[in-house]
Amino acid sequence: MQKAVKRYMPIFVLPTFCAFILGFIIPFIMGIWLSFCKFTTVTDAKFVGFSNYKKAFEDTVFRHSFWYTALFAVASLIIINAVAFALASALTKNMRGTNIFRTIFFMPNLIGGIVLGYIWQLIFNGILEKYGTALALNEWYGFWGLIILVSWQQIGYMMIIYIAGLQSIPGDVMEAAQIDGAGKWTKLFKVTIPMMMPSITICMFLSLTNGFKLFDQNLSLTAGEPSKMSEMMALNIFNTFYGRTGWEGVGQAKAVLFFVLVVAISMIQLHMTRSKEVQQ
Repeated sequence: MQKAVKRYMPIFVLPTFCAFILGFIIPFIMGIWLSFCKFTTVTDAKFVGFSNYKKAFEDTVFRHSFWYTALFAVASLIIINAVAFALASALTKNMRGTNIFRTIFFMPNLIGGIVLGYIWQLIFNGILEKYGTALALNEWYGFWGLIILVSWQQIGYMMIIYIAGLQSIPGDVMEAAQIDGAGKWTKLFKVTIPMMMPSITICMFLSLTNGFKLFDQNLSLTAGEPSKMSEMMALNIFNTFYGRTGWEGVGQAKAVLFFVLVVAISMIQLHMTRSKEVQQ
């Protein structure tokens, strides 16, 4: 049976591999090439060297969007993971209705980002209207609005991962810690968290990359207002590519820089958290 599987495996892998090349590899390579070109379509691309990258670095709005996005990614990472871990700890205790609570907390993750953005926009503007202001009048209103929206959407998903991690901790390890006289906080920081580092690695990776790649919620909640001050990197790239005639190459250069940045930060985060994982 194993010989037959090895013999015919390439036949079954080939369609998926071809689709991967056509849908990802070729567009990715073309995207890198187009970042060095001035173009309106892929057929009229003209090589211009690093001028697109120079314009991207000189764009003050793009630089502002980077720092705005970085601050958002760090804040959302801390809030989402702290609350998700606390909920997971509470919902793995012996209490009634845990499955119902897990379902309720997970449900916001099933709603699309565009829909959530418009719903929360109505909620925030309804609250801020009482104080004579609006979400689009201050970038920090938009910032904290996005933090609340994304946290509400993603906490339930991260909670499920943390619950799986908590349930995978061997019971005899916790019993041994209790017999040795470890208190609640000692067990948390010396036993639970080290044993859960694989789950923490996954959740931090997802939170960090989602924070940097956030687009649809930013588009629907603030659309970059006021004056692009709440515009995050993904939305800035979109607006550069589709909103500024002749800047398609610059938008593509920003996309390449964005890709390199997210990959680099993600690899650093994975290395830092994986180095703290322990063998069970």
